[in-house]
Amino acid sequence: MSGTPSHLEILSCLPQGAARATPLLFVHGAYAGAWCWDDHFLSYFASHGWSAHAVSLSGHGGSAGREHLDALSIDDYVNDVREAIASLPARPVLVGHSMGGLVVQKLLEHEDVPGVVLMCSVPPGGLAMAAAGLLFQRPAMLLDLNRVLGGGQPHLDTLREALFHQPVTPEVLQSCFLRMQPESMRAVWDMTLFALPSPARMYRPPMLILGAEHDTLIPARQVVDTGETYGVQAEIFADMGHGLMLERDWRQVADRIREWLDEQGY
Repeated sequence: MSGTPSHLEILSCLPQGAARATPLLFVHGAYAGAWCWDDHFLSYFASHGWSAHAVSLSGHGGSAGREHLDALSIDDYVNDVREAIASLPARPVLVGHSMGGLVVQKLLEHEDVPGVVLMCSVPPGGLAMAAAGLLFQRPAMLLDLNRVLGGGQPHLDTLREALFHQPVTPEVLQSCFLRMQPESMRAVWDMTLFALPSPARMYRPPMLILGAEHDTLIPARQVVDTGETYGVQAEIFADMGHGLMLERDWRQVADRIREWLDEQGY
């Protein structure tokens, strides 16, 4: 264990008693930070015996690099996760959401981990199909997300539609709004075209692949396709949106991940 990298924010929640042998490392999606796991998931998994950690990728949350955000690539984010892994006492199961899921897939080109959970992950084929779907079905949302890339704040209605399908309180929505941030334009292009995962080159640890029935950003059909790519049957949560860890029924998702972790013996 080499200690937490000084340039990275890693939020941790540890069990009160002896920890299970395999820690968990959560990787957030675009526009977010480690905070998105801290609201519910870190304490939940710690209460069930896991050491639960969430990293803010460079330029996100409390990590360094915001001043040169647009220069950051998906490879930079992969290196962040590799550094976070190296700081832990044992190799973790990786849980990646949205962009974080693609980062996890890219990491598997370089090294193995005990297991992987992909939540509403950018598929191995990238963002092009999802962006095309938004262009034709929700052009206003796509325009607003592009405005956030330039450093603006999303409209609350756009944030609600992007992350939530279930009812969300004004307080929760405002809390997310205040913590959202711009994303690296370079990383977005990497996810669209220039740095897509190569499944043929990847290690294949046990995988759990989860999606949401009403995900407006990564439609459930694309999550199913991701599962088919990796030979895993994707599981789609009914009546939920993209922000599975923030939705009102987040505990259903956490319970399923916990069950899977137990099945794998982690």
